[in-house]
Amino acid sequence: MFENLSDKLNLIFKKVRGHGRLNESNVQDALKEIRLALLEADVNYKVVKDLINNIRDRAIGKEVLDSLTPGQQVIKIVNQELTGLMGGARQELLLTGRTPFVIMLVGLQGSGKTTTCGKLALHLRKQGRNPFLVPADIYRPAAIDQLKKLGAQLNIPVYSSDKELGPVDICINALSQAGRYSSDVMIIDTAGRLHIDEVLMNELVTIKEKVRPTEILFVADAMTGQDAVNVAGEFNRILDFTGIILTKMEGDARGGAALSIKAVTGKPLKFIGVGEKLDALEPFYPDRMASRILGMGDVLSLIEKAQEEFDQKEALILEKKLRKKKFDLEDFKKQLSQIKKLGPLEQILGMIPGMGQIKQLKNLKPDERELVKVEAIISSMTLKERANYKIIDGSRRKRIALGSGTNVQDVNRLLKNFAEMKKMMERITSKGFANLPGLFG
Repeated sequence: MFENLSDKLNLIFKKVRGHGRLNESNVQDALKEIRLALLEADVNYKVVKDLINNIRDRAIGKEVLDSLTPGQQVIKIVNQELTGLMGGARQELLLTGRTPFVIMLVGLQGSGKTTTCGKLALHLRKQGRNPFLVPADIYRPAAIDQLKKLGAQLNIPVYSSDKELGPVDICINALSQAGRYSSDVMIIDTAGRLHIDEVLMNELVTIKEKVRPTEILFVADAMTGQDAVNVAGEFNRILDFTGIILTKMEGDARGGAALSIKAVTGKPLKFIGVGEKLDALEPFYPDRMASRILGMGDVLSLIEKAQEEFDQKEALILEKKLRKKKFDLEDFKKQLSQIKKLGPLEQILGMIPGMGQIKQLKNLKPDERELVKVEAIISSMTLKERANYKIIDGSRRKRIALGSGTNVQDVNRLLKNFAEMKKMMERITSKGFANLPGLFG
């Protein structure tokens, strides 16, 4: 979502680095461009003003102007100030004390609260918790059924809410039943409206008073930009919520909400929704997001995704095969399946440092269908062919193409790419990364 902002900031920093030595005039010109880029990204104008003043105070100081690498110093300052703007450090959920902990999700209708309840429950279960879902939205048609379906899909218990009861009574009754499922976290999906109204807010205040939630998380749609920030301010004034979840961060929003919402509300952004799938909820790290915005990638998040999805035993088996030069098409197919679990390829590429600045990749939109095609081709091969691709002659290629619904050219391309990749992987394994020319110095 920060692609346009990242591109503009990288152009500005390229100019800054091109000056060699910096003076006050150079810095002021760069700050004007940064200010405009942030405003165009829909960042709150008061937030932009404070941010630019903070950067100016540091960038025009002796630390930068007398530095041998002033351009890098300016980028470092912008990175630090962006990180501070978004909260500085990761804020975890406050799950301490007596169980069950109650997490209450609030926000306007259409922000994605119900789906986020399911995503959050899945995230907490991965952390070793036993979540319990409570549908307390009796107004939106099918809201209760939607949460029940999500619970069934995830195999997570859902309270059997009765529409005849009010939302407050539903929450009170559910709290008394959480222990029946050995649940230590209760997640409440509250009702939203198309706009803030007195009835909605009074209902939420009463639920807060009766069940005393450990966390009240405001769920906002990042696509609505500064509207989301303004609504968050109003919800916070009345409910004094504890944190924020921004949904639809994978969309075409300009990013202003993510950069403004902490500064405006004073409350931390705790999670971001990055896709429609139920595992597409990421803990929010201000420093990592600042690195992504500045085109520096996000290696730590990529590693954590890999550690979560990749099988350790399979990885050790793969390493042994590579060392013995026995990596085959069956292994390749397994790796493709693992990579697909990490999420959209475009997001993965964005986490790799420098990828966003490579011209050849700037307009690259990885086609997920290509992975499906490759898997279909390999699945159409016999076990003997997967183990030794060199036996695949012309007639075998025709049969494989026919069986996979592709053509011979697709099969030829896969075999050629696999052969080249196999050579490179074996070279890396035998020599180590540091000895590969052109990659590390």
